[in-house]
This record gives sequence, structure tokens and C-alpha cells, in this order.
Amino acid sequence: MAKLFLNRIKAVLADRNKSNKDLARYLGKTESAVSRWCTNEVQPSIETLYEIAQFLEVDIRELLVSTRK
Repeated sequence: MAKLFLNRIKAVLADRNKSNKDLARYLGKTESAVSRWCTNEVQPSIETLYEIAQFLEVDIRELLVSTRK
């Protein structure tokens, strides 16, 4: 089964010139957890997505891959 890309955390971090380490520190999470989100290996909770959006100063929808083409 092909890997699903459900979030854009890695791309938005790059757009904002932030690192996985910056995000991990802000959230109080491990860099490993953030890395797994960035590679879409696992997905953060909706609450965590909200915190990520606040950190990156973006609308939460920018962190998700659109289901519309």
C-alpha cells in the first residue's frame, strides 16, 4: 500500500525557516516524534496540529493536504 501524505508540516516548517528541533522544543516533544510527523509516518493529534499552527503562525488548514484537486 502506498504511503499517504496527509500533512504538510515539513513544507510549512521550511517555508517559515523553522527546524524540527525548534518545533519539538516549543511543543515539549522529542525531535523523533516531530520527524515522524514530517515524514507522514504517523500523524499528530488535532490538538497538536492546532499548537503547530500557532507556532508557525499559519491557519491549521495549511498543515493538511487538501482532499480536493
